[in-house]
Amino acid sequence: MNQARSRYIVTNNHHTLSTNAPIERAFLMGVELKDQFHHNHASFRVEDSLEELAALADTAGLQVEGYAYQRLEKFNPNTLIGRGKIEELQYCRDELAIDVFLFDDELNPRQQRELEKLLKVKVVDRTALILDIFARHARTREGQLQVELAQYEYRLPRLTRLWTHLARQAGGRAGGIGGGVGVRGPGETQLEVDRREIGHRIAHLRKELEKVRAHRARHRKQRQRAGIPVVSIVGYTNAGKSTLLNKLANAEVLAVDQLFATLDPTTRRVALPRGSEVLFSDTVGFIQKLPTHLVAAFRATLEEITEANLIVHVVDITHPNVAEQAATVTETLAQLGATDVPMLVALNKIDRLDNPDAAIEQLAQYPNSLAISARTGQGLELLLDRVEGIVQLNRRPIRLLIPYNRGDLVSLLHERAIVSQETYAAEGIYVEAHVPHHLMGLMQTYRLESAHA
Repeated sequence: MNQARSRYIVTNNHHTLSTNAPIERAFLMGVELKDQFHHNHASFRVEDSLEELAALADTAGLQVEGYAYQRLEKFNPNTLIGRGKIEELQYCRDELAIDVFLFDDELNPRQQRELEKLLKVKVVDRTALILDIFARHARTREGQLQVELAQYEYRLPRLTRLWTHLARQAGGRAGGIGGGVGVRGPGETQLEVDRREIGHRIAHLRKELEKVRAHRARHRKQRQRAGIPVVSIVGYTNAGKSTLLNKLANAEVLAVDQLFATLDPTTRRVALPRGSEVLFSDTVGFIQKLPTHLVAAFRATLEEITEANLIVHVVDITHPNVAEQAATVTETLAQLGATDVPMLVALNKIDRLDNPDAAIEQLAQYPNSLAISARTGQGLELLLDRVEGIVQLNRRPIRLLIPYNRGDLVSLLHERAIVSQETYAAEGIYVEAHVPHHLMGLMQTYRLESAHA
């Protein structure tokens, strides 16, 4: 035991929380497979993953007392970790007065049940922790529905650990010897009732979210008919997406130095350098080991990314795991089927670098990228210029002579197209513009000879 006790690390970076509720003391546990450690250089090191788990714990209001990790050939099917490490955690529990153990990997119901039996305190995995944070931060009705569905789908197979008494509601002795036909028997357990109730709730939530999905689809079609391009801002959690949206649109989206500070999607109009407009949409941040329940529940929201005209991938260039974070976002986008959407990579937070030129050197690692500071505004003019250039590729050049009594068409062009020249003459208004394909028919009557791109 003496050797085992020396392998855990006690942390001292406690945060003071303004709450009257007692703060739970947490201990982190990570596992790394040896094959993953030696061969997968794109994945997070276990120490870095635990540091991220500590940040998640802080966001959830837990006080992290220490952490430990173990490298294994394979996961233990019963407890995930080995018997010796469990003994070490038992020692930590008593020595540090631990209330909850946080595991960095998702535990199956059997592993969670066995660990709680052996450790005799609450055991929570990364998935449950993220779900808890999402539940705290969801503000809109849609966000709350999505999180509730993900929580129920996660908890349903784990109900057995919540009901050890299996109280009978009827039948057996509860029904009485003389209960009559149809009353005697084993009865229905509380567990079965809970499963059925949760099943009904899940079905209801899915129906409600299908309505949300249909509503979003209708809005997307309206935007497409209106010709307003949509730019989705994606990135690792806390990369600066909300700060970027605030700066571009003078919005007031919550932007704090905290994981998953904002969950509900926000869309704002932004004027481009040549006068046309686009919609910038801020989406939920990604994270490694993102729970599959969340991806499924947030399908309606994440579909906005696949339907966008352009993706702006915000990367925190100052983070020590910048390459791993960027790879995680790319992998998640691939899972969503968004690989065909054009992408612009914004290397953010260059104002925090001692040597901003270091960001420029990293541009070669990321195709179609540029360096910005969402906080100070550095590089944002170039960002918008690049956005406009990419969006313009989806438009066709046209020369028009519009009569003065159709000023509505000129206004429409300024809103939905990119107007490069506008001249007033006796016979009407000469306009040269790049117009979305669906507006070409509307302009055909007033078209002059073909324009050159």
